[in-house]
Amino acid sequence: MCAAVSERVFSAVMQELFNQRLLIEGLLLKPNMVTPGASCTKRATADEIAWYTVRTLSRTIVPALPGVTFLSGGQSEEDASLNLNAMNKITNAPRPWALTFSYGRALQGSVLKAWSGKAENKEAA
Repeated sequence: MCAAVSERVFSAVMQELFNQRLLIEGLLLKPNMVTPGASCTKRATADEIAWYTVRTLSRTIVPALPGVTFLSGGQSEEDASLNLNAMNKITNAPRPWALTFSYGRALQGSVLKAWSGKAENKEAA
């Protein structure tokens, strides 16, 4: 379901970028990863999330767009990192854009918690 909805949304976003006559080669897109919904009882693997995300992007996002930057989207630091890593390993689907993270506080949550703004916690962080 997330893949189908994401495909419709990404297509609409891409169309509007063209309608606004934006220079696609100068943009970065900040979409969601295609992940199971909160009510889903089956946990998806990083490879499954990567495949559905890249497939959805390849169906909707033009190759001229230089990069796709993801937030962690409520995922744990580890899950988000594993999912992005799996996306960048895909070779059997078009992947013409750079895939990376946008700044995401969730990706640094454990370090920020360990540091707690105190100089004496620098090593732990």
